[in-house]
Amino acid sequence: MKINTALFALLLGLTSLAHAQERLPEKLHRYVRQFNADDNEAVINKIANKDAYDWMLTNIPLLDCPDKEIEQTYYFRWWSYRKHIKTSPEGTLVTEFIEPVKHAGKYNSISCALGHHLYEGRWLKNNSFLKEYIDFWLYHADKGQSKPRFHQFSSWLPDALLAYHKVSPDDQYLKDRLLDLDKDFEKWEKERKGKNGLFWQYDVQDGMEESVSGGRRVHNMRPSINSYMYGNAAAIATIAKLAANKDLEKKYTDYARSLRKLVLDSLWDEEDQFFKTRLEKGYLHPTREAIGYIPWYFHLPPDKAIYGQAWLQLPDTAGFNAPWGTTTAERREPTFRTRGTGHSCEWDGAIWPFTSSQTIRGMANYLSDYKHNKTINVADLYEQIYKYAKSHVMNGKPYIGEYQDEKTGEWLKGDNPRSKFYNHSTFADIIIQDLIGVKPQLANRLEIRPLIPENQWDYFALTELSYHGKNIAIYWDTTGKIYQKGKGFTIYVDGKRAYQQKNLKNCTVNLN
Repeated sequence: MKINTALFALLLGLTSLAHAQERLPEKLHRYVRQFNADDNEAVINKIANKDAYDWMLTNIPLLDCPDKEIEQTYYFRWWSYRKHIKTSPEGTLVTEFIEPVKHAGKYNSISCALGHHLYEGRWLKNNSFLKEYIDFWLYHADKGQSKPRFHQFSSWLPDALLAYHKVSPDDQYLKDRLLDLDKDFEKWEKERKGKNGLFWQYDVQDGMEESVSGGRRVHNMRPSINSYMYGNAAAIATIAKLAANKDLEKKYTDYARSLRKLVLDSLWDEEDQFFKTRLEKGYLHPTREAIGYIPWYFHLPPDKAIYGQAWLQLPDTAGFNAPWGTTTAERREPTFRTRGTGHSCEWDGAIWPFTSSQTIRGMANYLSDYKHNKTINVADLYEQIYKYAKSHVMNGKPYIGEYQDEKTGEWLKGDNPRSKFYNHSTFADIIIQDLIGVKPQLANRLEIRPLIPENQWDYFALTELSYHGKNIAIYWDTTGKIYQKGKGFTIYVDGKRAYQQKNLKNCTVNLN
C-alpha cells in the first residue's frame, strides 16, 4: 500500500497541533486526579476537590515545562491555594491555616500572609474576590474582636494592592481606598514608629518568632517591617499620583525617601555587608538573617555594588545555602537551630516557605533591575527555585507545611492537620513573574524579562494568562515542533500572534 507522504505529513502536523492544544488541560486533569486521590479533604471551603479541576481550568494560567518538580509544584500550589478560598458573612477570605487555630481572628482569618495571598491570587482570571478580602482587612477584621487583628502582624498590603492592580487594573477601586490607606499608615506610625524614625516589631508579630535577633517583648528595628513600610509608602505615593492627589503623593514620596535613607544608614552593616536588625539597646545584632534580603523585594537598596555583596551569602553553605533551601539564619551562627524543634515556630535557621519566597523575589528583582549584579547569576536563582519546588514533598507525595529541616527536608511539625496546605508563601507568582519574567506594569503593555538560564529549558508554555483584560499565551520552543508555533519565543494576545523572536530574551508588547 502506497502512502501519500505529503498527506501523511499534513495529518501528522495537524495531529501534533491538536496534541499541543490539548496538552495543558490533559496535564492539569492528571495532576488534579493525583492530588485529589492523595487527600482526605478534612476541610471543605468554597471550592471542593470535586470541583477543583473545573475551577483551575477556568482560572489559573497553565504551565508546561521540562522541569517536572517545578511543574508539579506549580499545579499543586494552585490546587492547595483553592482550598483556602473561604466564604464569610463579611466577604470572601483567603485563609492561612486550613484548620482553625487559636491565634486567628474571626472566620480563621490571619493577616500575616496577606501580601503573599494577594501576589499569588492576582494571576487568577476571576480574582475580584480579592477586593472583598482586602476590604475585610481594611474595614471589618477588627470589628467585634477582643484585640486588633489587622495589625496583629506586619503587612505590606498597599504594596500588594498596587501589584494586584498592575495585573487587573481597577482605577476607581484603588482611588476609593487611598484615604483609608493613608489613615492606616498613620496608625502603623503611632503603634510601631520609634523616635529615630525607624519601625520596630516583635519577631512574633513579624510572623518570625524565636528568631536569632528578635524577641517577643523587645522593640527591635528589623529589616522586615521597615522594608514593608517603605514598600507601602512607595505604593501609596503611586496610588495618590493615579488619583491626582498631589498632597498625598508628595507626602509618601518624601516619606519613602526618608525611610530608605534611615534603613541604609541604620540597618546596613558595612563590615558584614548585610542588612541587619538594630536592637532596642542601640547596636546591630551580629547575625545575618534572611530578612536582610527583604529590602530587595521592594527595590529599597540603591543600585550600588556594595549592597550587592549581601547576595554572596546566599549560595554560600556557611551562609544561607542548605540542601533543602534557604535557611532563615546564616548557618555559621553559633546558636543556629538551638531554640527547639516543632514545639512552637522557630525562625533560628530552619527553612520557612514564607521567607524562601520573599528571598527569591528579592533575588529576581536584583537580577532583573540592578545593573551592578555581579555577585550572583540566573543559575543561582534557578537553583533556589528548583530546591524550593523540590521541597514540597512528604512521603513521596506533594506537600506544603510550616517549616523544614534544612538538611533532611523533614517537616518539623510532621503531618500536623493544622499545618497541612499551609498558605504562608507564594510559588506560582515566582514562576510567572520571576522565572518566566512577566513584569506587571501600570501602563497598558506586557513586559517580559525571563530569568531562565541559557540551555536550561528547550521549551515551555504559559497560557491562559489574564493580564490587563487580555488573554496572554507565551511559548518558548527551540525547535518549533513542541507547540507548532514556530521556532523561538512567541507571544499571543487574545489568540493573535503579537511578538516573535529567535532568543529567549527581554521583550515588550504594546497592548493598546
